[in-house]
Amino acid sequence: MPFPRLEPERIRVHPLGERMSKTAIREVAVDPEQEPQEAPEIAVLARETAERVLSARARGASVILAFGAHLIKNGAAPLVIRMMEEGWITHLATNGAGAIHDWEFAYQGRSEEDVRANVAQGRFGTWDETGRWLNLAVQVNLLRGMGYGEAIAAMIAEEGLLLPETAVLEKELQENLRENHPLAPARAELLTTMRSAGLHGGPVPIAHPHKEYSLFGQAFHFQLPVTVHCGIGYDIIYNHPLANGAALGRASHQDFQIFAHAVAGLEDGLFLSIGSAIMAPQIFEKALSAVNNLRLQERQPILTRHLMVINDLQESHWDWSRGEPPKNSPDYYLRFLKSFHRMGGSVRYIAADNRLLLHHLYAALRASRPLSATPEKSH
Repeated sequence: MPFPRLEPERIRVHPLGERMSKTAIREVAVDPEQEPQEAPEIAVLARETAERVLSARARGASVILAFGAHLIKNGAAPLVIRMMEEGWITHLATNGAGAIHDWEFAYQGRSEEDVRANVAQGRFGTWDETGRWLNLAVQVNLLRGMGYGEAIAAMIAEEGLLLPETAVLEKELQENLRENHPLAPARAELLTTMRSAGLHGGPVPIAHPHKEYSLFGQAFHFQLPVTVHCGIGYDIIYNHPLANGAALGRASHQDFQIFAHAVAGLEDGLFLSIGSAIMAPQIFEKALSAVNNLRLQERQPILTRHLMVINDLQESHWDWSRGEPPKNSPDYYLRFLKSFHRMGGSVRYIAADNRLLLHHLYAALRASRPLSATPEKSH
């Protein structure tokens, strides 16, 4: 017999405007034009990283930035946006929380709730617009061939969604079922969502007055891939009645494949992991294994000349040049160090504030060559 489960359609959601959001993007956003705070050790690593970015882009190799949600909440997005604009970054990857905070900043200019207080009141993550629009964006834009990240990025950049007419959607679904079309499940899920929510076809305007701060929206503008690597139940949008695990999983799976394609271009490239203790190392090791699998089938050598620059806050007391620490050492359980040191290539780790590292990195890149001679953007 099936086990009993919670009924998400019974969850009462609330207007996002009622929430006390702790962070305003205009107050925390880092100004790329300002000089970064003095930090000699960080500045040295930033210059070395900038040199690798320069050589990677000159060779056409990937420069991938994987990040956790705190990069967004800390106001570092303008630094990354400037690096995207100038052609230094070729791919962005984040988790579901990164997408949520980026969208809320673009939509209302504020994000981050009081988790302790709102869980006690049964209100944590029950915000209608966040759950409604992110879930719908994924379900609708899957039909445009978009993964999780691009679906949200398109909604921000285009300031809305275009819902298909239910009669047209049903007709297309019937045709897809006869043809065994891969998008048949996505159409069935969207049709169910629209009927259950009483939604009708047509344009749905969704203003994003602060989208200049959005990594997702700007990535769409610059035609750069931004991928979301989610875990079902990890994010507040799963508490919304419109959440559909099949659609979210399908979109995130597509994003993993896009990410793995970017990893395939890492020979002589750079993988930069900022504040992602679990997601970045987990997806990287699987993607690299898949890439090496294909390369070996094609009688090519595996990837070995990639540099991984890792930034988090946890200090490590182990000399990783000696190999892995023993299992009785706390350092053995630092996933963001252990996994990356198993991935071949070279690893540099620094425990530092992510805003400070990114600010120094952008300053080093800006000083490396005039803006009029920036590398060609990836499309």
